[in-house]
Amino acid sequence: MTAGDGIRDWTAPGQPPLVPEITLLLADDIHRAWSALDEEAPPFWAFAWVGGQALARHVLDHPDLVRGRRVLDLATGSGLVAIAAALAGATGVVASDTDVRAQQAVGLNAAANGVEVEVVGDVLDGSVELDVDVVLAGDVFYEQPMARHVERFCDEAVAAGVDVIVGDPGREYFPRKRCTALGTYEVTGTADLEGGAVTRTVVHRFS
Repeated sequence: MTAGDGIRDWTAPGQPPLVPEITLLLADDIHRAWSALDEEAPPFWAFAWVGGQALARHVLDHPDLVRGRRVLDLATGSGLVAIAAALAGATGVVASDTDVRAQQAVGLNAAANGVEVEVVGDVLDGSVELDVDVVLAGDVFYEQPMARHVERFCDEAVAAGVDVIVGDPGREYFPRKRCTALGTYEVTGTADLEGGAVTRTVVHRFS
């Protein structure tokens, strides 16, 4: 597979409604793209999910969260949050995703925004040694197995003194009692992905 294979074919440059400063390669229909690409999982990398949009907006509006710090964007997808962290002044940004096309999309999207992002695979299994100050995670509690892995990872990060900030629109498996809200955002243009034209999304600190 060459860099960008299947990515540029089914996406076009666009700006997420809540984060117009950032340009991403975006698809217009998740079901059509998924069918055409014949992937085992939906092409999450081709969309700006609401949790990521809210988290990226929060980071850009509160750059002190990441400025001068080393950042991990967990389950990065398109790389939206990683790019926001880099633009906000993080000294180094690592974007993690298990999907090979997501990894390629992050590289393309980072280049389009003039920032550097290191891309790695799965970090939840502990096989990748990380040295970061902040973990950012947008919309990662959408299914139970994933949520359990992420919650354990976040617990370990917090115990090690890492600041963990997450964006979530109220997914079923989001650990609400473990988090403190930092900001609420109304993300528009979400009818196709979320079933409503506007989706309220909250940025939290994991504790």
